[in-house]
Amino acid sequence: MDSRRSLTVLPSGEPHSFVTPSKQINEGEDVSVFLQSLAYRDIMTFLLQLNASMFPRKDKDQPSKYHAWALDAEHVSFSKPVLGIRDLIQELVKIIDEVPPDTGPRRFGNVSFRKWYQIVEERLPQLMDRCLPSHVLEFPSSPDLPSDTVDSTVSSRTELESYLLGSFGSAQRLDYGTGHELSFLAFLGCIWKLGGFDLSHSGNEERGIVLGVIEPYLRLIRKLILTYTLEPAGSHGVWGLDDHSFVPYIFGSAQLSPPISPDEDIPTEGSVPDAPSASDVAKKPAVERERKQNMYFSAIGFIYDVKRGPFWEHSPILYDVSGVTAGWAKINKGMIKMYNAEVLSKFPVVQHFRFGSLFRWERDPHAAASAPSSHIQAHQGIAKTTDPAAGGGPSTSIPAAQQASQATKAPWAAGSAQGVIGLRQGRPTPPSRTPVALASEATGRANTRLPPPTAAPWAKPESSGTREEKNPPTEFVQTKTPWAR
Repeated sequence: MDSRRSLTVLPSGEPHSFVTPSKQINEGEDVSVFLQSLAYRDIMTFLLQLNASMFPRKDKDQPSKYHAWALDAEHVSFSKPVLGIRDLIQELVKIIDEVPPDTGPRRFGNVSFRKWYQIVEERLPQLMDRCLPSHVLEFPSSPDLPSDTVDSTVSSRTELESYLLGSFGSAQRLDYGTGHELSFLAFLGCIWKLGGFDLSHSGNEERGIVLGVIEPYLRLIRKLILTYTLEPAGSHGVWGLDDHSFVPYIFGSAQLSPPISPDEDIPTEGSVPDAPSASDVAKKPAVERERKQNMYFSAIGFIYDVKRGPFWEHSPILYDVSGVTAGWAKINKGMIKMYNAEVLSKFPVVQHFRFGSLFRWERDPHAAASAPSSHIQAHQGIAKTTDPAAGGGPSTSIPAAQQASQATKAPWAAGSAQGVIGLRQGRPTPPSRTPVALASEATGRANTRLPPPTAAPWAKPESSGTREEKNPPTEFVQTKTPWAR
């Protein structure tokens, strides 16, 4: 998909037929339909559009100089629409202070999150009126269609509220995950389609959306998670990239990629001068320094806030990615592939996504047929037979034509001569590790040793090279992700 494409804006003043967003993905095979839909096309278009805006830009007058976009950059200006959404998010943060967490015993998430969600639901119409452009909320709807096909009460506000409310987590399950993050991306995409952003300067508004809206949204979510101990939704556990979020790794790696000119293609290798090393994610002091500047390190910093133990142990996929030596552009390219595979192609993630008139459950006429992933296959009830040896239980046969494509496999699902590790065969069990005490007078703490590289399903030893880490595991062999070849 062309990263220079932009999400189409609806003609101003031309009536549009809005519909109440509804659930369409009910079984695994529906994911294949989604991946060829107009909604999928628009989601990827918007994501790549935002991603491209975060690459540093060469100075047009002095090509040797460039402009980079840090989280605290003073030279990044925000438009009135961006500032309005920032204010809306800040109001949601204030509501957290009104609803302290319940102090009673609990096993999972804090039930007070349901009260916070209820208050947000009640106040959202007024907050939207105050913070969103009026022409977006009052976008004309089609008056000429038959009354039995269009609900006159459905408006642009209906679709916006649905995606925004879906972006805070589940009040029923008390969890939050990348599917909710996807809903917020769709909410912003709806505003873009309705002409709610300033389109006079290409790239500037997209950067404002990322730095001025998405980053504050992520901070809101992190506060919700910490305050109400929200569970990860659809997490892969230790084998996932992150328990809750994905997009900060995409935009954060773009921030550190090589500078480009507006007419240049997105590079696939290299880094901006003076960029931190990818291996710095395993060094807590470096993370604390960089998290104030960069979205990737900000997300890593939150992992350090909520998890204990060696980084390579609780976040093996991110640690694996930190071994990429071809630069942050290489990581950025891999993250987009992984997002497609681990978010948009996963039934547990996208099953709750809702489709309306702005993100449509309708086939993209230009979409190429694609083989479903192994996870989609796991939810397709095809060619079921009875296995007498298993006590008459059903077994599923997957046709060879439906095998997953190599381009979108997750790092831990990489094919090898020994087979493919995927969710169809059950979630992989983390390898057992034998603790090895390392005498360290400076820190006074013990460390552990990684098993041989073949013990981790995604581990592939390199011919040479090691990665620095504070108190690194002994006898460690560096690994790399499949897309980092």
